[in-house]
Amino acid sequence: MNKRILSFLIGVATMMCNGMSCGAQTQRESYVDIFSGVEFNYRNIYYNNKLYDLLINLTPGFKWHLKHQWMIAAEGYVPIYNDYGERYKRIRLNMAVVSKEAQWGKQFFKFSGGLFGRERYGIDMKWMYPMNHWLAVDAQIGYTGFCSMAVDWECSKMERVTGWIGARMYMNKLNTEFRLQGGRYIYEDYGVRGECMRHFKHCTVGVYAQYSDWGEENFGFKVVMMIPPYKRKMRKINFRPASNFRLTYNLQADPYSMLMYRTDPEENEREGNFNRNSLQWGANRMPADFSEKEGGSGK
Repeated sequence: MNKRILSFLIGVATMMCNGMSCGAQTQRESYVDIFSGVEFNYRNIYYNNKLYDLLINLTPGFKWHLKHQWMIAAEGYVPIYNDYGERYKRIRLNMAVVSKEAQWGKQFFKFSGGLFGRERYGIDMKWMYPMNHWLAVDAQIGYTGFCSMAVDWECSKMERVTGWIGARMYMNKLNTEFRLQGGRYIYEDYGVRGECMRHFKHCTVGVYAQYSDWGEENFGFKVVMMIPPYKRKMRKINFRPASNFRLTYNLQADPYSMLMYRTDPEENEREGNFNRNSLQWGANRMPADFSEKEGGSGK
């Protein structure tokens, strides 16, 4: 069964990429972004007279943007403060991905393969279909295994199928978005989640509620803040901070329910998974967070 799923995903990706258009950035010259951010983790377990355990990592990475919307990306972890134990003390590779965006009519696809976030590796497909200016449906499906470099090289076979399907409603005048999704997630739990997000200039704030067969009911909030500078010169090689800072809080302090891996080091709920110049829907219709200064030589 799993071999059939793998063959199906590879076949669909090959067939569609051969027959699809590549969107608005097809003719742009390739360029490289080199960046770094900070990942902040905490858990409120009272132990040894400590209220919180902290884990803070630097997350250096790069994206090599190629023609026809191909991209090669990687991200590493550099621990700078660690209360979480031996497993989290090593400098290690966290992500190494090759991805391709494509468009077929009004449908948008992103195919990815490699080492993903949350110590998963494999192949992944994301899909979105805007039905009109306020309603869209989307989905994600992946076929992955476990792969970690935290202690030593640990790897399992690719045999886990994960995925979800959902719908989005966007109120354009208020820049407010509602999302509903349900599916099977990376720890083999099943669940459904509803979210409400308000998009402001350079910032998105949202609340969510979810129910899964593992964590049962839970709710919390999310904040996505885009990091300046907002005007950038574009060259062949660009050095900058990470594009965004994300904060997610859930009331039950549940670290496992309804989780999916990332396939992009800078993936976030505000920017989505597709090129904003191609997909003009939702928050992509707002003024762009980042613009180009004159004087760059990246075009």
